[in-house]
Amino acid sequence: MLAERRRATLVGFSAVVLWSLLALFTVGSAPVPPLQLNAMTFAIGGTMGLIWVARSGGFRQLGTVPLKVYAFGTAGLFGYHFLYFSALRMAPPAEAGLIAYLWPLLIVLFSGLLPGEKLRRAHVAGAAVAFAGAALIVAGGRGIGGGLQPGHLLALLCALTWASYSLISRRLGAVPTATVAVFCLATSALSLPAHLALEETRWPVGAIGWGAVLALGLGPVGLAFYTWDIGVKRGDIQLLGTASYAAPLLSTLALVLACMAKPSPTLALAAVLIAGGALLAARAARR
Repeated sequence: MLAERRRATLVGFSAVVLWSLLALFTVGSAPVPPLQLNAMTFAIGGTMGLIWVARSGGFRQLGTVPLKVYAFGTAGLFGYHFLYFSALRMAPPAEAGLIAYLWPLLIVLFSGLLPGEKLRRAHVAGAAVAFAGAALIVAGGRGIGGGLQPGHLLALLCALTWASYSLISRRLGAVPTATVAVFCLATSALSLPAHLALEETRWPVGAIGWGAVLALGLGPVGLAFYTWDIGVKRGDIQLLGTASYAAPLLSTLALVLACMAKPSPTLALAAVLIAGGALLAARAARR
């Protein structure tokens, strides 16, 4: 049982690794606007999921899932991305991104309310230390300033949305992961009319642009949601929530390796804080 829980946690962490490539691929997909990119990539991720469901014979499972579960999953994926993109448009991106990345901390803190889970002081300490490291990366070492803006509130709603989605998914442990394919396709279907109403259609440029869109759909906006579903339902959700702070670190490292960002002392300090926070939470999980 413990070994299975550890494997599920590791599978869930693979989603964090995939999400760390989100910024890199998003830059490569320019000039596609956000909602159009949402529609395109979730269509790829959902189609990939349906192929997996077909090969594993899981279509029969999908028919037994209540409609309210599909509504919940679609609202979680679509709502998070809609709020995220809107927040980055209405507030400085670094500030909005920092607030939106409160979701791992919220997962760790609120997971203590779940049946069979216990929130320890080390969980809280580890989450706080790791969040400090994430803040250095996302905010570039600068504090949030300039006054409260509507985008800041949307970013907070964004964090609450994903934390709630992850925690409620834990309570829906009996729901098969195959349902994520339906969530993705429904999110794509909702994003398309929103794009047509609010944005001008612009297509990727060249092989790099189309490759970035395909990579997004297969990885950060595709496979990541399936592995995250396994992790939050069967793994150590407190450790997984704290380990999620590695995403901004790994994302920055990916940009550095791609020559889209420069290494700095801030990056090194953030690495120490994130690793230290994850170690504190890991020790609490073992106890």
